[in-house]
Amino acid sequence: MTIFDKLESNVRSYSRSFPVEFDRAQGAAIYGVDGKRYIDFLAGAGTLNYGHNNPHLKEALMEYIQRDGIAHGLDMHTRAKAEFLQAFEEHILAPRKMRYLMQFTGPTGTNAVEAALKIARKATGRHNIIAFTNGFHGVTQGAAAATGNEHHRGVFGGSLSGVTRIPYDAYLADDSVDSMRLLDQMISDASSGVDAPAAAIVETVQGEGGLNVAGREWLRKLEKLCRRHGMLLIIDDIQAGCGRTGSFFSFEPAGISPDLVTLSKSLSGFGLPFAMVMIKPEYDQWEPGEHNGTFRGNNHAFVTAKTAIEKYWQDEEFALEVQRKGTLLAQRLKKIAALGGSGLFRTKGRGMMRGLACRDGELAEKIIRRCFADGLIIETSGPDSEVVKILCPLLISDEDLNAGLDILERSVRQVLAEDYKRAA
Repeated sequence: MTIFDKLESNVRSYSRSFPVEFDRAQGAAIYGVDGKRYIDFLAGAGTLNYGHNNPHLKEALMEYIQRDGIAHGLDMHTRAKAEFLQAFEEHILAPRKMRYLMQFTGPTGTNAVEAALKIARKATGRHNIIAFTNGFHGVTQGAAAATGNEHHRGVFGGSLSGVTRIPYDAYLADDSVDSMRLLDQMISDASSGVDAPAAAIVETVQGEGGLNVAGREWLRKLEKLCRRHGMLLIIDDIQAGCGRTGSFFSFEPAGISPDLVTLSKSLSGFGLPFAMVMIKPEYDQWEPGEHNGTFRGNNHAFVTAKTAIEKYWQDEEFALEVQRKGTLLAQRLKKIAALGGSGLFRTKGRGMMRGLACRDGELAEKIIRRCFADGLIIETSGPDSEVVKILCPLLISDEDLNAGLDILERSVRQVLAEDYKRAA
């Protein structure tokens, strides 16, 4: 029995898929205590877009700590916060002609979602929230109410209320339901049973939901519908944002202007807990301290986030490189999917948020276990854990990216061969 088995709660999950004690990490690699190197296609569930221990971010953080920079400051003004805000405005907001205020919530994505739902309800005077099938927004009560996954909802044991769920884009395989037309009709119909919504919350790419991608036109229709019915549009960019899809915000290619945006995961750039809600000024109707918490704004994360923005987002070079690698990833996955013939695999996702949808969760599980044995850390997502999901660092070298995909391809071939032998 290890110390983890002896003392850690049964709630742990990733350690079950990767039963190794890890010791150090750099770039796209993580090392076990025995020195074995693993290519990391999980990257903190999308938290390490700039890689493990990014040297530029590490240097800035070490310098800040060494000079006794403020580590904890509640929500008081600090130099670290001021410099982050300035960098975010100069390099992220201003070039995109965006005007938002920043709310620093508790340091988790689910807390940012809770804050966004609360301010939407406060600003509109309404309670109902529109959420979408297969959406994932967190595991605290308000966020879980907007989450579709039964595994995460079932733990509450009671009613999760205040949410109306609508089919996501192309929810049905034959695309026979126009979900925006359906939603428009239900809100307009006084007898539909749908209360006037305060907001709609949506991911442009559903990470935990299985890498489902919302079309640009669908997102534009959703925005128009929100405007027509006086409801706010919340984009949950916690996993898909910070460059993951090839632009800083995942919604940029659709040309929409959400009222609220939630960010976390790779916002700090270094794996430090950090979450934020971007609020259009007219909806910032909080009274001081209404959404409170001891850890509102992580000063160490302000330092690394500011450094990441200044290093990678002053021009288009980094985004173009992410797009190039996303294309490489898509091409390799297409070839891997072809190994299974018709119907066994299909590719999903956008940018560097892609994966391989398998026939079922059992097949996907076999593949990721084989990958791990061969030195690749990769996980699954989707309603039945049927999608092998790739969330490697955006700064991964072509060499490591191709090496990881070689392991994935080899694992798929081995699992298919074993299944064929058993069937014979």
